[in-house]
Amino acid sequence: MSITARTTMDAPAPGAAAQGRSYRDVLVFLSAGDNAPARLDAAIALAAQHGARLTGVDVNHPAVFETDRAPRAIGLEETFMQRAHAAHLQCRFHAAGRQDGAGWKSFYAHFADLVIAPPVSEADARLVLPGIPEEVLLNAGVPVLVIPDLWRPQPLGRRVVLSWNASREATRAVHDALPILLRAEHVTIFAFDWRHDVLKEETDLLLSHLAAHGVPATPYTWPANGGIGPVDALFSCLSEEGSDLIVAGGYGHSRMLERLLGGATRTLMHTLTVPVILSH
Repeated sequence: MSITARTTMDAPAPGAAAQGRSYRDVLVFLSAGDNAPARLDAAIALAAQHGARLTGVDVNHPAVFETDRAPRAIGLEETFMQRAHAAHLQCRFHAAGRQDGAGWKSFYAHFADLVIAPPVSEADARLVLPGIPEEVLLNAGVPVLVIPDLWRPQPLGRRVVLSWNASREATRAVHDALPILLRAEHVTIFAFDWRHDVLKEETDLLLSHLAAHGVPATPYTWPANGGIGPVDALFSCLSEEGSDLIVAGGYGHSRMLERLLGGATRTLMHTLTVPVILSH
């Protein structure tokens, strides 16, 4: 079945639309890990771009204070406040409770528009409190921007790839990322084509929906012919498009992106070099 749409009203200009959509409260999880400075850089840049309040949350594992990273952990609040004030941001800082359970993590995140978190990292497993970022993604109800270990500060969100499979989670991710999509120079819709007729129609509908929000986008469909899996196809898309950010849905358990990428999710998360916004 095909759908023919007739447009009777011009889409709003991207610049005008962006002015009405911003993240007003950004939260960043901070630790003594090697990834933390780049994560803070990304948080400050996004908060400044959106005119947002920035909240820093210390998520150091108690074991950190028994290592040579203790001075960095102890000075975390001072570093955060100095950087945020230098950027002229409204800011606040919390030290997370060390109790078991994910309640405190979701509690802080419930009052943010965007959470910036470290990746799943075996190297930092004893540096960061457990449940980050998986439990936050599943429980917070807000998008989570995961900054990979190898990422270095650079403009974020200029060229964005939407990993699209027409699921509830992917739909949520698109809407959660609109403040960034409206400011992007180029948006690509990546679809791993395992059901061509249906997926093409749904991708066309997404293109039309984004255009109504003032977000022009281009499709990038990869045929599921058995020659390459969805993870490698996604990386190929990122490379060809020169993308600096992925937007995707997160599935309903700890192995994020499972619905989109099946059993290869762990491979993706441990080899990711591009930040990803996940929604559940």
